[in-house]
This record gives sequence, C-alpha cells and structure tokens, in this order.
Amino acid sequence: MSDDAFLIGHRLKAMDIDKIDSAILEELSKDARASQVDLAARIGLSGTAIARRQKSLEENGYIKGYRADLDLSRFGLRLTIFVRIALDSQSEDALKSFEEGVLECPSITRCFLMSGSDDYVATVLAKDIEDFERIHRTELSRLPRVARIQSSFAIRNVLDRTVPPAIFAQRTPNKMSHR
Repeated sequence: MSDDAFLIGHRLKAMDIDKIDSAILEELSKDARASQVDLAARIGLSGTAIARRQKSLEENGYIKGYRADLDLSRFGLRLTIFVRIALDSQSEDALKSFEEGVLECPSITRCFLMSGSDDYVATVLAKDIEDFERIHRTELSRLPRVARIQSSFAIRNVLDRTVPPAIFAQRTPNKMSHR
C-alpha cells in the first residue's frame, strides 16, 4: 500500500461523514460563500454546530479549499480545447519530465494521465484560434517527450460542475433534525 493510500484510508476511517455532514458539503458545493448562519438555517443546526462540523470536514480533507467560479469569457477566454497527447515513451522518466513541463504551461487548466491510446488529456483555454495557434507553438509543442498532439475544440459548454450531485443522492430532504 502506498503512503498516499494509507493516509487517505486512515483519514477516511478517522471521520465517517453522516447525513448532516453530507448536507453541509452539498450546500457548500452549490455556494462556497454561504455563511455558517445561512448553512444553519438551511440544514437545521446551530451556527456553532455548523462551524464545528465544517472545520472537521476541512481538517479531514473532505473540503480541499474554496474558490471563485470566474466567467472566463470576461477575460477573453472563449475557446476551450481538449488536447490529447501521446509521449514517445511511458517510462517513469518520460512521465515525470512531461508532467514537470505541464506545470510551467500557463494556458493549461487541467491535465490527466490517461489509460488508452493517449497518455494525457489537457484542457487549454484560449481567446480564439490564433491564440491557440500561439499556445500550440510556444507551449504545447515544447513540452518534453511529446510524440503526438491532437486537439478537439469545444463548440458549446453543456454542463460544468465540479461535484456530481449523485454523491448527495442518498441524503434525505432539506431540513434535518440534529441529534
């Protein structure tokens, strides 16, 4: 068992979440700026109980952080490109080298190591096709160990959520009584 797997397993055993914790997480996933007073009213607990539970969820790694959801089109980033990348080798050195290079690419917003015919899929945001051409030329094509790059352009965003609602599906309706 890897150190990470041990720590994750230990963390999950250290704190089992209940329906109230799940409700807090669901509300925060919809609105991370919700105050503890708002959460208390929505969930049916005191603000103090909400604060204690929220802190525990943070300390136990269920909440990794809070962030603003920006309208990137206001910054001129209107084009989303999914870039499939195959490396010249799948050796540990090749993977490490490529991943270190990706961290230096300011236009890549997400990157995943994949199974299948492509080694990685990266998400790139650009202003327009000319901007993507620049990104391709100055960032993507300079990544180490790349053998092939294939790009697909998103036509329209149909759904964009960070948390699948299914993880909260087993919870009971809105207000919950506290124990």
